[in-house]
Amino acid sequence: MADSWQPLLDWWFGSAEKPSDIVAEKGGLWFGKRDSQDLEARTRFGGQVEQALAGGLTDWAQSPQGWLALVILLDQLPRMIYRDTPKAFAGDSRAQALVAQGIAADLDRQLSAMQRSFIYLVFEHCEHLAVQNEGVSRFAALHDQQSLEDRPVFADQLDYAERHQKVIARFGRFPHRNIILGRESTAEELAFLGEPGSRF
Repeated sequence: MADSWQPLLDWWFGSAEKPSDIVAEKGGLWFGKRDSQDLEARTRFGGQVEQALAGGLTDWAQSPQGWLALVILLDQLPRMIYRDTPKAFAGDSRAQALVAQGIAADLDRQLSAMQRSFIYLVFEHCEHLAVQNEGVSRFAALHDQQSLEDRPVFADQLDYAERHQKVIARFGRFPHRNIILGRESTAEELAFLGEPGSRF
């Protein structure tokens, strides 16, 4: 009998093995903004997301794969299911706590490199500079551990981590979240939001 988290991991990562092939197959799901994908996430996994946001599914975190799936439920899927609403970020604090606990137990080192990147993405979503710095460090180490063939995939991930870190270093928050969260933007933030690539 398959573990209850396996359908989510199969959907999220697909069946490819090489990092470049996984990105080719699944990059559009991870970083594209399509109503059809958001609807599929809601239809297939919305109930589990609600359980996770309510503090449930704690047993998943007892294994590396279950821990990864729970982090994805809290960190990635709300950004799809509740896109452009405050609830998109509702799982962030629990995801951050789970990531800290799992890393302390070396659960991340029991995952594939591509799976680990979605653990470290939680650091990238945080509006605290120390956490951003750790995220950059984690992505840098992950990149350096790869073969020369696989490094370009992880170089892109490191680049995004560094870009997120620079925004937090400059503003202390992500300006593109302001309107969603009802925060007033400063003049400097508004000018920044008018620049290409300012929204993640």
